[in-house]
Amino acid sequence: MEDLSIIVLFLFVLFVLLGSGVWVGLALMGVAWVGMELFTTRPVGDVMMTVIWTASSSWTLTALPLFIWMGEILYRTRLSEDMFRGLAPWMAPLPGGLVHTNIVGCTVFAAVSGSSAATLTTVGKMSIPELRRRNYPEKMIIGTLAGAATLGLMIPPSLTLIVYGVTINESISKLFFAGIVPGIVLAAMFMTYVAIMSRRARDWAPTPEPKLSFAQKIANSRFLIPVMLLIMLVIGSMYLGFATATEAAAFGVLGSLALAASQGSLSWSTFTASLMGATRTSAMIALILAGAAFLSLSMGFTGLPRGLADLISSWNLSKFQLLMALLVFYIILGMFLDGISSVVLTMAVVEPMIREAGIDLIWFGIFIVVVVEMAQITPPIGFNLFVLQGMTEHEMGFIARAAFPMFLIMVLMVFVLIAFPELATWLPDNIRRGPGG
Repeated sequence: MEDLSIIVLFLFVLFVLLGSGVWVGLALMGVAWVGMELFTTRPVGDVMMTVIWTASSSWTLTALPLFIWMGEILYRTRLSEDMFRGLAPWMAPLPGGLVHTNIVGCTVFAAVSGSSAATLTTVGKMSIPELRRRNYPEKMIIGTLAGAATLGLMIPPSLTLIVYGVTINESISKLFFAGIVPGIVLAAMFMTYVAIMSRRARDWAPTPEPKLSFAQKIANSRFLIPVMLLIMLVIGSMYLGFATATEAAAFGVLGSLALAASQGSLSWSTFTASLMGATRTSAMIALILAGAAFLSLSMGFTGLPRGLADLISSWNLSKFQLLMALLVFYIILGMFLDGISSVVLTMAVVEPMIREAGIDLIWFGIFIVVVVEMAQITPPIGFNLFVLQGMTEHEMGFIARAAFPMFLIMVLMVFVLIAFPELATWLPDNIRRGPGG
């Protein structure tokens, strides 16, 4: 009963602060402050300064602003146009046609971005008008784009995986490699859905594409060379053991600057705009992480995380039952919080449960990312829905209905991960680790 009253108190303070419009990071600090005042005699100010400085000065966290900056630079290049021109000839003959460019384009850009919103905006600004011009069904255009853009959270470099790794002190490189195969599998599931619907949908009557010879397709593929070289630079340097995640992020920034310069997209205004955009996003995430670190310490003084872990352990839930409970919990939480906030807010309580149940923390990171991806297309807070609304001017209800099949595919992906955990664990267990992991 004591644990329950503490939970109610913390939730009450949290929702009061969030409801008043306070930033998420400051709201977490406010809840932690109340907990420290009520459950310890230590000087709260001194503890808060120490914890926030420790959380903010982590070397591992350096990869975060670098990957964000890389995505901001690429957003201002012609990368999306080049990807469409390179992918379209290969996608057109497939069942579903050029709708597959949404999925493959998002998968490719996710490998150099790390952000769902950046992936959605970059690919969408090119694919939406092109697919509309060819008379593809509007719901399919929007639905596949909303779902596939979430791959930016899984396929490395993933900002959510960086935040998860920093929060639980796990290797960022291993988490990155854990996300590669599940990301590709999820993309393949999206493409399978498109192929099936193209055979069944009555309104599927796109304008036929001109047939190209194999030589012409190869010629068009030259537009994919820059982004593929950048992917090889970032992911390959980690896979071959030449670089840590932070060093690979630095290579990515240099590579994206070179790409922007080669395309004539790099000017002083675009450089400063990308730098300021990355700074704002990084500062927001760092504030959330600092607040979460302070809240974790505060909850540690109450004994709440261990108490809840022991309580759930006493229920004798199987691993599957525990994962199903967490699946429902995160889906509900995702209706009100963004993915990164959901991760940092809950890890202090969830991590002891996972360790107690003997669940692999690398595998659980991928489980968390899949569930957090759902939050990106779940009303009322799903961020991808708002981005798509601004790009297409459709009503939110229409966009949410279009994205709902992708939500169901992600739920199916959770069960695929549970049935085949090696999808997430084999690659990180067999990679060459770079210096410092």
